[in-house]
Amino acid sequence: MKDTLDHLVVTKASGEKVLFSVGKLRLSLLKSGADEQQANEVIRQLEPELTPGISTKKIYRKAFAILKRISSTAAARYSLKQGIMQLGPSGFPFEKFVAEILRAQGYTTEIGVFIDGHCVRHEIDVIALKDGKRVMIECKYHNLHRNKSDVKIPMYIRSRFKDVEKVWPSEHEFEIRFHEVWVMTNTRFTDDAMRFASCMQMKLIGWDYPQKGGIKDMVDSFHLYPLTCLTTLSNSEKQRLLDLKVVLCSELLHHEELLHQVGLRDDRAKRVMKEVEELCNGSFSRT
Repeated sequence: MKDTLDHLVVTKASGEKVLFSVGKLRLSLLKSGADEQQANEVIRQLEPELTPGISTKKIYRKAFAILKRISSTAAARYSLKQGIMQLGPSGFPFEKFVAEILRAQGYTTEIGVFIDGHCVRHEIDVIALKDGKRVMIECKYHNLHRNKSDVKIPMYIRSRFKDVEKVWPSEHEFEIRFHEVWVMTNTRFTDDAMRFASCMQMKLIGWDYPQKGGIKDMVDSFHLYPLTCLTTLSNSEKQRLLDLKVVLCSELLHHEELLHQVGLRDDRAKRVMKEVEELCNGSFSRT
């Protein structure tokens, strides 16, 4: 199996042709909660459907469908990246998602706060406070994997930060309002964006950046999965919950009535709650 797949050329979202990596696929399956036997079974069933030039997006979809039949909870974790992509298009669900991740780490957070800067008025996506330090956070949501945040974004955010960084009680005195500025995105940053941010002492947090402490690591550490990962809800049901400003699985944990509110009957609601509990508690169903 491995020798056959190691020579397979696949197409990334950018159009780039690369060699398929069985090891990377197996690792992503294991990280989702599948065991060795289940990961091998997914790869075994997937192999006959892998043709030269197949897109990585299609490989993901096929692997997800197989894994869902084996373990719905592992499939939900495996779909985390795609689940976050479904938090749009308004941007608010992603901002709330970011705020909740930070709250789990001991920050006090506010969303969508309007602040008068030295020159103009600004809306700050997320304000986070911890240990006496206040952080200004800009959230850059993308609905496609291939969309990266380029250097123009940290450059623009830094100019906003400099306008709101200080409060001027008088012409000659000022107080620090924000101590740091971060940019958080659900995809990745370009090399220039990372270089500029490093030079300007800005913090960037992306899907897997920095190497330890990216959004994926934070979600897995605190089991803060977006409800859009759930395999037991339809897309329309997920959207109705998002319309109610419900974003996280943990918000459903003790509020099953929200599922009834969007039209689920008792039997469906119980199936959803079972998956929610397994995700939030870090356990996995083997179905």
